[in-house]
Amino acid sequence: MATEQFDVTIIGGGPGGYVAAIRGSQLGLKVALVEKDKRLGGTCGLRGCIPTKQLLMSAHVYEQMQHAAEFGVQASEIRLAFEDVQKRKNKVVLKNSKGVEFLMKKNKVTVFNGHGRLQLPGKVEVTGADGQKQTIESKNIIIASGSVVRPIPGFETDGERVVNSDHILELSKVPKSLIVMGSGAVGVEFASVYSRFGTDTTLVELLPRLMPLEDEEVSKEIEKSFRKRGIKALVETKLEKVEKTEAGIRVSGKNAKGEDVSLEAEMLLVAVGRMPYTEGLGLEGTKVKVERGAISVDELCRTGEPNVYAIGDVIPTPWLAHLASKEGILVVEQIAGQKPHPINLRHVPSCTYCDPEVASVGLTEAKAKELGYDVKVAKFPFSASGKARILGEEEGFVKVVGETKYDELLGVHIIGPHATEIIHEAIVAMHLESTAEELGRAIHAHPTVSESVMEAAEGIHGLTIHF
Repeated sequence: MATEQFDVTIIGGGPGGYVAAIRGSQLGLKVALVEKDKRLGGTCGLRGCIPTKQLLMSAHVYEQMQHAAEFGVQASEIRLAFEDVQKRKNKVVLKNSKGVEFLMKKNKVTVFNGHGRLQLPGKVEVTGADGQKQTIESKNIIIASGSVVRPIPGFETDGERVVNSDHILELSKVPKSLIVMGSGAVGVEFASVYSRFGTDTTLVELLPRLMPLEDEEVSKEIEKSFRKRGIKALVETKLEKVEKTEAGIRVSGKNAKGEDVSLEAEMLLVAVGRMPYTEGLGLEGTKVKVERGAISVDELCRTGEPNVYAIGDVIPTPWLAHLASKEGILVVEQIAGQKPHPINLRHVPSCTYCDPEVASVGLTEAKAKELGYDVKVAKFPFSASGKARILGEEEGFVKVVGETKYDELLGVHIIGPHATEIIHEAIVAMHLESTAEELGRAIHAHPTVSESVMEAAEGIHGLTIHF
């Protein structure tokens, strides 16, 4: 059965898809959104960003209350009610999802619940949970189907002793001990959560340092901070096997020296590996090219098939919700006849909500040097910040990477209190092509942790006041 014709049909209701739907409607397009899950929000809203950050917030509050006496607040019998932690997380996730549903209605986006499959040219077949099929006619199609956990051979998950990032969100009790395989954002965030909940936590990383995509000095600082919190870390270690024991699991492998490594815990979190979700999209026999599992697109997110676009985790750009949203907006603005500029990937921030928080934008010091810039670097430690001292969170620093010829800001890297919030002034500064001098001369309110960005920028010219 054929339905009415739409200007654009979007497959996937995550931050890429639903934001594209809203902007399309704002621009006067008739929009359809296809989502296989019963709820809208995608991985970010349902199984990623939102629930994870709520667990992190509960862990932060729990830890703060344990140190309340340091602030002159007497509190006793502080205990973790993990069942209530999970209830709050589920409540927040549901409220967010309902909010997206409301926005679809408000913006007159027609939502189809089911699995979307391309039937080119100009059609999308939707198969509902009951097996019923309907066909949508559409002038344009956006694939925004996201990503799923990639199975790791030899480390198959069972949801009990060997878990992935989806499973660990739904635990009914806090494990006594946890090995985390992988120290990217997922790994360090869950290590932060469960170590603060009292779990004996060990991170295992294949590469030479924790958070290997961040600036090297940030990696050193996070390892030092984790060590203070009792989180153990093994780097340059390759896990090769997991086996179940009476008490939980045992993992084994080798380190960089070729020495055998064996660890035991109640649970293993496999925090490596996601892959684009392209299953059943009907890409076979089309001009939509797939390389290494990802859909190939140009700088405007166009595939090889006319009027078919792809955004978010299904394409080879950084897998970040905020980038997917901007890619969705970029696409529907094209469809509406506007001429948007390609996204500058150097201005896309990366945020990790571990404790201490980590945030960055632009080039690392090493990458800037590799690209041939005459690099100038300055740092300002939070230990010299009055506001950080007030908060009792003095770990970390702001690092500014600049270049000498034009005083261009190449990158800003932050580890410390509210890093994921204060990174945005660096993003705006870089977006507006500000120099390090201009960022340093901008008046910042006192006392704030944001002052640390100003002082780090001043340091490029040797003008830092408080350090």
